[in-house]
Amino acid sequence: MPEKVYFNKMQMEVMFTGARDSIVVAGRGTGKGVLHSATFLRNAQAMPGSTTAIVAPNAKRAKTNTLPSMLMHLEAWGYRRGIHWEIGKKPPAKLGWPKPLIEPDDWEDILSFYTGAIGQIISQDRSGTSNSKSFDFLDIDEAKFIDFEQLKDETFQANRGQLREFGSCPWHHGMLVTSDMPVTKRGSWFLRYKEISDPEIIAALQGLIVRLNSQRQKLDAGTGCDVYLQQSVRQLEKDIAEMRRHALFYKTYSSLTNVDVLGLDYILKMKRDLPLLVFQTSILCMPVEILKDGFYSSMKPGHKYAAKPTSFTDNMEFGSTPSIPDCRMDGDLQPDLPLCIAFDYNNNINWLVAGQAIEGMRRLNVVRSFFVKYERKLPELVRDFCHYYRYFPNKTVIYYYDHTALGSNYAVNDEDFHWVVVQELERAGWNVIDKYIGRTMGHLEKFLLINRGFSGQARLMPFFNEEGNEALLASIQLAGVYNGKKDKRGEKLAETEEDRLEARTDGSDAFDTLYIGCERFPVEGEAFSSSSNWD
Repeated sequence: MPEKVYFNKMQMEVMFTGARDSIVVAGRGTGKGVLHSATFLRNAQAMPGSTTAIVAPNAKRAKTNTLPSMLMHLEAWGYRRGIHWEIGKKPPAKLGWPKPLIEPDDWEDILSFYTGAIGQIISQDRSGTSNSKSFDFLDIDEAKFIDFEQLKDETFQANRGQLREFGSCPWHHGMLVTSDMPVTKRGSWFLRYKEISDPEIIAALQGLIVRLNSQRQKLDAGTGCDVYLQQSVRQLEKDIAEMRRHALFYKTYSSLTNVDVLGLDYILKMKRDLPLLVFQTSILCMPVEILKDGFYSSMKPGHKYAAKPTSFTDNMEFGSTPSIPDCRMDGDLQPDLPLCIAFDYNNNINWLVAGQAIEGMRRLNVVRSFFVKYERKLPELVRDFCHYYRYFPNKTVIYYYDHTALGSNYAVNDEDFHWVVVQELERAGWNVIDKYIGRTMGHLEKFLLINRGFSGQARLMPFFNEEGNEALLASIQLAGVYNGKKDKRGEKLAETEEDRLEARTDGSDAFDTLYIGCERFPVEGEAFSSSSNWD
């Protein structure tokens, strides 16, 4: 007897309804991976030989997030690699699987199934991957990182698969879109589907499905006229298929939906550990307005970017993700340029923000940020940076610091912050160029300088790697203004579950120092070339 599989409320409702198009905005840990696995399995069996586009913002996410989760659940349900599915290579002829209706020329990015159905991995960091393709279904995970314009111009237009073979299937040319709540306008493209969804149609569809299940039970139990019941079942199946073909399901679920599996401790831990903005959007799935009159008022969604893949990512086999990610997977790094770093020093939380100034493009890429709290102090923070970038070939780092790094240590040791940073970096083998930028710039001057940068009126415009700066972006986006200055009143308050240290302005202060240093104090004439190849 097949083993029963537990579905939570969200998973049951989406799969039970079975609308052609399902837009699911759900918090972390709600089981979106199960939803994608179940949907792919359903489509592969209902449309043998079909092609599903598995859309990811970049190859890194496809190989480390989307596919491992999907394949893990297929394995848990008894579908084995080499027996029921294969990935990255053409299935051996000895398996006897039917061929896809449209057989790919290259099987490297193909998830193949025993029914002849395949999943084509579409990575948006590779332009044109949807060109000349023909899909029968779209599977889109982590939609807030998807470039909608590229999706609209390339992938949506390719969702035009085999009408002759699958025209009667209610899910043909449909799509499953999942994500937690976005915080940017650019990442909010899928929220507009709420406006065109019709809850009354979904309620009517669900009512028909309940009635169909009831009629089937009566038919199985022999408690009514078999002829009437059979006619009723056939008509209901026909009506439901037609309604599903035209239905769009849209719903928001918080992580509390899956609290029976996650446990209340998980929710409380996320509330404790995540920045407020991240907790509200990723766990509670609450839409959050970014401060439009904040300290960084000129910052726009376009100042965030997703890094391209590296050859390390491309060559990484599925399931072989490093236990701790490192810089080899960051395609935005320039190996011939030094890393520029700046800090914010506090007793309870310390920040390091790393970037690269690309003079020819007039941009400052903020590639990653780090913070440590409480018992972990400045030495541990620098070691975290060194460990993450241990494979980076260019071991030159430009350390920008102001007067707050001098003469203070918060009991780190007998030396000041500047000394600690330089010593830790040199101990790890880095060539340190320490650049003093003077006393901390006044709030008004800083406000004008940085917002001129965001507006493109300065030498460098800042851009943020969205994956590498989740907490930093929360700190920046929540930074308000009070009495004409950055509102830093909360920095000295005790941390609470509702007010995490990393969501306060300390991280934004480290970014300020980095930007001021790179903009006003560029280091020129140094030999920055790397001694080894990056890829």
